[in-house]
Amino acid sequence: MVNVYESVDANKRKSALVVVFFTLFIILASFFIAKGMAAYYGYESTGLEFTGIALVISGVMSFASYYWSDKIILGLSGARPADRKRDFNFYTVTQNMSLAASLPMPRLYVIEDTAMNAFATGRDPTHAVICATTGILNKLDRTELEGVIGHELSHVANYDIRLMSIVTVLVGLITLLGDWFLRASFFGRSSRDRDDRGAGVIFIVVGLLFALLSPIIAQLIQLAISRRREFLADASSVKLTRQPSGLISALKKLGVDHEPLEAANKATAHLYIVNPLKNLHDSVGWFAGLFNTHPPLSERIKTLELMM
Repeated sequence: MVNVYESVDANKRKSALVVVFFTLFIILASFFIAKGMAAYYGYESTGLEFTGIALVISGVMSFASYYWSDKIILGLSGARPADRKRDFNFYTVTQNMSLAASLPMPRLYVIEDTAMNAFATGRDPTHAVICATTGILNKLDRTELEGVIGHELSHVANYDIRLMSIVTVLVGLITLLGDWFLRASFFGRSSRDRDDRGAGVIFIVVGLLFALLSPIIAQLIQLAISRRREFLADASSVKLTRQPSGLISALKKLGVDHEPLEAANKATAHLYIVNPLKNLHDSVGWFAGLFNTHPPLSERIKTLELMM
């Protein structure tokens, strides 16, 4: 049996390590791409002005989606506000779990869809939203629903939306830098003699390599962070409910529900408790797993069973 508190702490440490590695990688890649661009255009500079411009553009675009994330996602999902009488279990379970977690009561919404799923969004606990489908509300008993709501409240308490927004800004930064350098090298004209030797050529070559590979690597790390936060939310839910059996049973039911959620898309899929687009086809194998937004349900269930 794994102590739930130790599991939560271990998941936090692993998440922190991935985030630190990701940040260091972005800094290193940005430096070489920016230096490569400066060398390519033939002027003495750190090249960091390119990084600053890309950071501003990526930041502005991501800030808008972060600040209004709840309104954007709810609008895309076609969700309706939950009603205490109509959605009694959903409302009262969330109310009780919020009190247990010492969190403000989030706004609740329901998607009229028989597919089983749920997600949390909002920039902080004060502006949090939890949304569930009628499918998951009708097919889970109260204990199972507590496990799911505990998972979503844990995303809110752990500021996962804020973290993933910051990660998105950094991915956007490196993608823009790489795209600019590749376009310049293919379509632009260098101000330096192509036969020039020295540090400039080295920076150009290394910068091009980072420009080609960094966006892919950054996105893979972003997905790894997303998967790690799912494990953390599962463990935090058990810490909140004190009974892993509820979430285990809920995940098993979600695993056999193969109906895709029509309101979901690739941009919002990572928010849901399970992948809403391809529940039937969990990618297997180490390489395929790198491209998943969620860990395989079998791994999540196995991890939770160790806490019983």
